[in-house]
Amino acid sequence: MEVKHNLEQRIQEKVNQLSVEQIEQVEKFIDSLRNKDENTQFTFASTKIAESAFDKVWNNPEDAEYDSL
Repeated sequence: MEVKHNLEQRIQEKVNQLSVEQIEQVEKFIDSLRNKDENTQFTFASTKIAESAFDKVWNNPEDAEYDSL
């Protein structure tokens, strides 16, 4: 916990030295990191949900010959 607190303190000190415009860029960057994580989680969940549907469509005797390509 102390390590996180020290890190937060160092970041806060650095942010305090930035201009308003730079702080806005930092904020956008932080938002993009959060969005990226949320998008990754959404993509993973969507893929897991779709697996059973794709399995039914792709695993059939008619298409079995394509499995060896």
